[in-house]
Amino acid sequence: MLTKRSRDERGPTDAGWLKSQHSFSFGHYYDPNHRGYGPLRVINEDYVAPGAGFETHSHNNMEIISYVLEGELAHKDSMGNGSVIRPGDIQLMSAGAGVQHSEFNYSKTDNVHFLQIWIVPNEKNINPSYQQKSFADSDLRNQFRVVISADGAHDSLLIHQDASMLAGRFDKDTEITWATKPGRRYWVQMARGMAVINGENVVAGDGLAIEEENEIFIKSLDQSEIIIFNLP
Repeated sequence: MLTKRSRDERGPTDAGWLKSQHSFSFGHYYDPNHRGYGPLRVINEDYVAPGAGFETHSHNNMEIISYVLEGELAHKDSMGNGSVIRPGDIQLMSAGAGVQHSEFNYSKTDNVHFLQIWIVPNEKNINPSYQQKSFADSDLRNQFRVVISADGAHDSLLIHQDASMLAGRFDKDTEITWATKPGRRYWVQMARGMAVINGENVVAGDGLAIEEENEIFIKSLDQSEIIIFNLP
């Protein structure tokens, strides 16, 4: 079973300095039919203007992932971490019992374009933690690479949930088949480009909820970047 969430159906936010599209209910956008998918709670596609950003604010009991597509995102938090996240970097902040952080566009001239992803943890009030790792283009080129997992396999970041996140970048006309497992559900997010996935045409911003399929078959129609969430 495959259900498409078109990019044109997402909820918008336009704060001037921030333009965002929400795959699931978030902030002032509420859609009772799209409040998440299993523990996957948020996928926001954000564009932040030069020098602007999210002032210091609090989170708790959420696994928060930043995935930069273009530009540079500056992060600071109450754990003492400070970093700049660029394309190829994966950031995972486990908010746990509580953390404060800020996120700003590091550039004074160019937008930063990134995905903000939240996953509900399977354990509450843990000690907060921060992880960041850079993946080379060769790690992702024409294949799916586990970048986040519950056991840290393949040198991935460790998430507090029975879930994993895979990322891949595909050349035009590349075909790949990825085997699913019984009892699992999957969300496929088109980060950029165009593809045919299990017979469905998808473009950047589209998402697919996939259940009870034996495999995920992808044909990239141009230079594309695709994320798979493997969920309980």
